[in-house]
Amino acid sequence: MTKEKISIVKIGGNIIEDENALKQFLQLFSKLAGKKILIHGGGKRATQFASKLGIASKMIDGRRITDKETLEVITMVYAGLVNKKIVAQLQALQTNAIGLTGADINTIQSEKRPVKEIDFGFVGEVKHVNHHGIDTLMTAGFTPVFCALTHDGNGQLLNTNADTIASQVAIGMSKIYTTTLYYCFELKGVLNDFEDKESVIQKIDSKTYKELLHTGTISAGMLPKLENCFDALQMGVAEVRIGNTSLFSEENNLFTSIAL
Repeated sequence: MTKEKISIVKIGGNIIEDENALKQFLQLFSKLAGKKILIHGGGKRATQFASKLGIASKMIDGRRITDKETLEVITMVYAGLVNKKIVAQLQALQTNAIGLTGADINTIQSEKRPVKEIDFGFVGEVKHVNHHGIDTLMTAGFTPVFCALTHDGNGQLLNTNADTIASQVAIGMSKIYTTTLYYCFELKGVLNDFEDKESVIQKIDSKTYKELLHTGTISAGMLPKLENCFDALQMGVAEVRIGNTSLFSEENNLFTSIAL
């Protein structure tokens, strides 16, 4: 029997910060056919609010150190301000969205990242996605909107990478649906030359990926994103795409498709 299709979409921080870009994205997302799930972060907004409260943001290799005070700010910003603004805008677009953390109906459990050279604090590594619980919401007609917070099952919220949440949710939902994972951000795709925003690499498979790593074409923030992409494909996700909001346009074919 052919599985029903589902779209898992992760939205990048620069789109969240740009009111017009966010509005355009949400209009396109609301028109996506079939069942769909949205995942977002909000790190830049959290940094701004932490600064206003006199809380210094500590980053190592682009990853946030999450102490108790920082976790409180992240919870307020991710699960409150950003999530509810997105949900309200989707309601205006006749998409019956429901805002969630991974703690809600026990959808995403994580464990605290082990302390090695660096103690990242209250940062989670996803261990389990309750795909049946998520599916119950969708079957009832809701569109889940997850922020980048999970929980450990013992009452502790954990700051968790939104790209990883998207990948793990897509893997979970692929047990029920034919799943497409979209990473939507401000660029048209993975670039061959970062200075040339039109130099989109249209297809990356395992072999191409190794070559791009060897030449240093892919580095920094794109590395963990692509690792999540390949992890998702290896674990049953049907298709992964990376690009900007035109990913969802019928006319667009300029984006990066990831394949094994």
